[in-house]
Amino acid sequence: MRKLIVCNIMSLDGYYEGQGKNVMVMPLDHAFDAYCAERLGAAGTLLLGRTTYDGFKGFWPSVADDPSFTPTQREISRRDNEIDKVAVSDSLAPDETAPWHNTRIVGRADAHEQIAELKRQTGGEILMFGSHTLWSDLLADGLVDELHLMIGPVVVGGGTPVFDGQPPVSLQLAGTRTWDGSGNVLVRYEVRRQEA
Repeated sequence: MRKLIVCNIMSLDGYYEGQGKNVMVMPLDHAFDAYCAERLGAAGTLLLGRTTYDGFKGFWPSVADDPSFTPTQREISRRDNEIDKVAVSDSLAPDETAPWHNTRIVGRADAHEQIAELKRQTGGEILMFGSHTLWSDLLADGLVDELHLMIGPVVVGGGTPVFDGQPPVSLQLAGTRTWDGSGNVLVRYEVRRQEA
């Protein structure tokens, strides 16, 4: 059984993105990049909602060959380009996935069933970055196995809360981590399944 891991950064006051959906207010430093590269190295599939997919596709493909980016960012780009991707969307068309032709599009109505099937297959982890609406829905439905939340030393004062209207979910702390030269703290939680 493959694990579905959500990996995101958040502000100290609990926001997923700042006002105006601005994610650049988050401390996206070397620690964040290093952890994203590490998670991509363990993953077999990248699962994204439409908005995050479009944002990633618009930024990451060319970074691999751009010397103005750090080696870690170029590695993220290479992994993003190589990894199999699943985009959950009712509006994304196959001709809109270029240059990422290794993308499978799943409609929203079939997403839970398709993701559950993906988890039953063999292979590396299923990894989600961004995609807040999608992962919140999957968490509520019991399909997320772990939350990896990097808490940044910033108070943004408003924006999109990480957990807003979320049904109760029980979590078990699996570990914490810090990096030299960064104020970010990673907390890893395993989702505890409710007994039927």
